[in-house]
Amino acid sequence: MSAVSPDTPAMLTTADGAPLKVSFDRALRRSRLKALALVLPLFAFLLITFLVPIGDMLLRSVENQLVGNVLHRTVKALDHWDQGSGELPDEEAFAALVADFQEGRENRTIGRVGVRLNYESGGMSSLFRKTGRRAKRITEAPFREAMIKLDKRWGNLDVWRLIKRESDAYTASYYLSAVDMRFIADGSIARQDENRQIYVRLFGRTLWLSLVITVLCLLLGYPISYLMATLPVRTSNLLMIMVLLPFWTSLLVRTTCWIALLQQQGVINDLLVWVGIIGEDNRLAMIHNRTGTIIAMTHILLPFMVLPLYSVMKTIPPSYLRAARSLGANPFTAFVRVYMPNTVAGVGAGSILVFIIAIGYYITPALVGGTSGTLISNFIAHHMQVSLNWGLAAALGALLLAAVLALYVLYDKIVGIDNMKLG
Repeated sequence: MSAVSPDTPAMLTTADGAPLKVSFDRALRRSRLKALALVLPLFAFLLITFLVPIGDMLLRSVENQLVGNVLHRTVKALDHWDQGSGELPDEEAFAALVADFQEGRENRTIGRVGVRLNYESGGMSSLFRKTGRRAKRITEAPFREAMIKLDKRWGNLDVWRLIKRESDAYTASYYLSAVDMRFIADGSIARQDENRQIYVRLFGRTLWLSLVITVLCLLLGYPISYLMATLPVRTSNLLMIMVLLPFWTSLLVRTTCWIALLQQQGVINDLLVWVGIIGEDNRLAMIHNRTGTIIAMTHILLPFMVLPLYSVMKTIPPSYLRAARSLGANPFTAFVRVYMPNTVAGVGAGSILVFIIAIGYYITPALVGGTSGTLISNFIAHHMQVSLNWGLAAALGALLLAAVLALYVLYDKIVGIDNMKLG
């Protein structure tokens, strides 16, 4: 039996005899598992409600399997067709097209192909509806002559080129439409006609109006936040209640109230006429235009600027200004050079919060914006609910998301995201 040297340190153990390091690792592993169990529901919620919809939106913006699935015989027959030859596809392709139309008519899917192709070229929806109704009468060759006799547009090379181009499983046509571009007959890219170039202008208008609204919220919210942070608690709480009061009122009600206030026969115009500032025949047009959008959205988003500013200003010790005054600075210099730099974090947090909310706003511009005050979000909703062009709506949404991320990165480069805080 070997004796233990008195110089050898004894192994530390817990009460149950387990080595202390093993017991510590086991306890650390249990705490990590508990933390993971607490975070897992939140992660699952974000995954289902945030990441999955974004992924679905990005997929819809390029997904294009409808034409290939419904016109599968035609697409296969067009594989060996040279669309640059200047000649129509052969008889096999026309026979495959007739078979696809007859099958699609029974499955009630052929009309959806017409609607899809109509996004790229006008008149395709009517062509597919007409052909779908009459294709069952074509039972024998020659199919080419029968289809052209049914509708002469089947003798147009551009129709066949469109079918071949849009038969791919993925397409860039939605993104091209979102930036006022399009494919032309030979497959090259060109700008949309002048009267159809709307989306780039809408993106510019959305960014500009969001920036104006953010600046107005900052100019209005900064003094309010300063008063709330410096006044006695009783008065400050009263102001806080007034700031939070709009959150207790429906957004639709607040927007409707602005319609009543801003319309030409509304309260504000009546007041201006009564005071004599404007004449009865010169009432101001403040609704259903950009003015209405800016006023209503500034009012609605103002609390989102005030709250971050107030939370930061509340943490600034009043002794900073007193120290600056004691060192010879006048009140204005002390405020600008000492107080304002300490509020940069709140300004950044409030500005980015207001801007991101404004850039995707929908209800208020739809009600008070008119033709000159609507934002890109209103057209995204239009394509989702009215035109049912979900691919274009997804492409517009993806570009809007990319713009927000780009502005976020730019903000991080210029100001620094680490300098943004809510108190």
